[in-house]
Amino acid sequence: MINDELAHEKLSNPVALGALSPDAISSTAYGPEQIMVELLPAAGMAAFALLLPLTGVILLILVLVAASYRQVVMAYTRAGGSYIVARENFGPRVAQVAAAALLIDYVVTVAIQCAAGTVAVVSAIPVLGPWSLEITVGAVVVFCYANLRGLREAGRTFAVPTYWFIAMLGLMVLVGIVREVFGSLPTYDPTHLDGAVPVHQGNGLVMGATVLVILRAFANGGSSLTGVEAISNTVNLFRRPEGLNARRVLTIMAWVLGLLLAGVAWLAYVTHATPYVAGYPSMLSEIGRAVFGNGLIGNVLYFSLQAASAAILYNGANTSFNGFPALAHFVAEDQFLPRPLMKRGHRLVFSNAIIMLTVLAIVLLLATGGSINALVPLFAMGVFSAFSMTGYGMTKHWLTHRGEGWRRKLAINLSAGILSTIVVLIFAIAKFTEGAWLIVVVFPALVFILIRLNRQYRVEASVLEMSMADLPDLKRHANHRVLVFVDSVDLAEVEAMRYAKGLHADDLTAIHFVLDEARAARLQVRWQRFGYDTRLRMIDCKDRLLSRAAERLVAQVRGDHPDATITVLLPRRMYSPLAGRLLHDRTADEIARVVSRIPGASAQILAYDVGSRVARALQGSEGDGPHREPESTGRSQTTTPVF
Repeated sequence: MINDELAHEKLSNPVALGALSPDAISSTAYGPEQIMVELLPAAGMAAFALLLPLTGVILLILVLVAASYRQVVMAYTRAGGSYIVARENFGPRVAQVAAAALLIDYVVTVAIQCAAGTVAVVSAIPVLGPWSLEITVGAVVVFCYANLRGLREAGRTFAVPTYWFIAMLGLMVLVGIVREVFGSLPTYDPTHLDGAVPVHQGNGLVMGATVLVILRAFANGGSSLTGVEAISNTVNLFRRPEGLNARRVLTIMAWVLGLLLAGVAWLAYVTHATPYVAGYPSMLSEIGRAVFGNGLIGNVLYFSLQAASAAILYNGANTSFNGFPALAHFVAEDQFLPRPLMKRGHRLVFSNAIIMLTVLAIVLLLATGGSINALVPLFAMGVFSAFSMTGYGMTKHWLTHRGEGWRRKLAINLSAGILSTIVVLIFAIAKFTEGAWLIVVVFPALVFILIRLNRQYRVEASVLEMSMADLPDLKRHANHRVLVFVDSVDLAEVEAMRYAKGLHADDLTAIHFVLDEARAARLQVRWQRFGYDTRLRMIDCKDRLLSRAAERLVAQVRGDHPDATITVLLPRRMYSPLAGRLLHDRTADEIARVVSRIPGASAQILAYDVGSRVARALQGSEGDGPHREPESTGRSQTTTPVF
């Protein structure tokens, strides 16, 4: 691919819905289960009665958040979503709060989506349970490779499982409703299921469910809304008109998510499906088995449901592989992240950002053992923080750019921001001991790092920037003195001397720092034999610190000639990456660093590629056969340079 093809790498609405919404839609596979994980041990069977009202509150938040993001994609058609909204309305420094929230969310999304996909697999095939973590890490690597291949392949490939999952889950809900109406839908008894989470025994409507437990259950259920922001983060991936197409897809995604989430929660309520301590079989798997039954057709539908669940859950990670690189590009463009994250690879994707996301997600999986319960507290805090920044940013937007219906839009955005902030606080308090503390610590630390990195970039830019009123002086230096550091006499040194001659300096001196007197004597003889007309100066380096000796020498020359400009030339022999690191040092870098700090002095490293010449020499040697006699012995053959 070439850069001209970038404009054609866009998604149609059907493909965009499939490729960008699996994170949100697939959360129906574990959102209700996470609520029950908290409620059953405290509320007992009353947990099923609490599931529906908690789901209703979550759906209300979904309506407000989706309405808020409908305005975002119309007002800001660039990629970046919450980050762009915060930056445009609060400035780049405050926007780093949104950037940190989204970066954390993307990393955790990859981890939890792949972990949940593995749960779907081992729920259908329990024998794979002991290898859950290995399967999860393998899935992350596969998605990294697929996204490194480019947007077009990833978009079309990842759209299919989304529609498959919607069809299977929709069918499950419809069949469940019909069977419940006719009284044939079976019900589980959570108190007699081996391996299920413990069920509290007691009396009363909520039994042992304290306010804190309900808040923790609500916080867990909030994970069902993660991924709603994905479309606003990648508006640039849509065909024109980007904003209108993104709003249409966002609306459809919100409707699908809401209906499926309500359907799964209702089926969990009527079947009493129960989560297990080991994490599998999943509650969705239990619901599917109850709805479809154990007959031939039922088994086919059940395994199809599990396959679709695994596919969309794994593909939910693809949302981050689309959003994280785009966000990293914008943040790096604003000089709050390292610039290499702005680099596009051969297939028009931000390769460095994709690799970085993959590494971080794998580290997180290894640290948590791939446990969904351990990942959920890390999961929703980041995305709800982004929801909050979006709501407040759009509130500021409507206060500044008042237009038609701005009061209604402001009310929607402000309500979404306040509710999202409340959810973040609930997570921070109710889930603090279960992992939320890590986000509470990492989040501000990441914001601090981003701001410090920006400060470093600004300082560097201020040093390199020159006043527009001052024209640069490009005249030849009045007194230019060149020092060529010589370690041996070879072709690399020849090229360095040739380059030095071309500078037409007022004074040219070759310098050798003496570490070994015998070697220095041989170098002196060799230098004279070749007939160089440039003086070779020997300088003792008794402490064997070449960088310090170079610094002292340049400072001395600078002191002897205050009006002179000094250039130090450092020949570097370039080897293959492995040989270069294992067999050769990087002294030239260190010397160049210390010399460049001296006012009026500069250092240049002159690269001479040895690696490719070695490869050609080895190929030629192999072509001549293993028993080829050397052309000469007893004397090294070197072409004498002429200066």
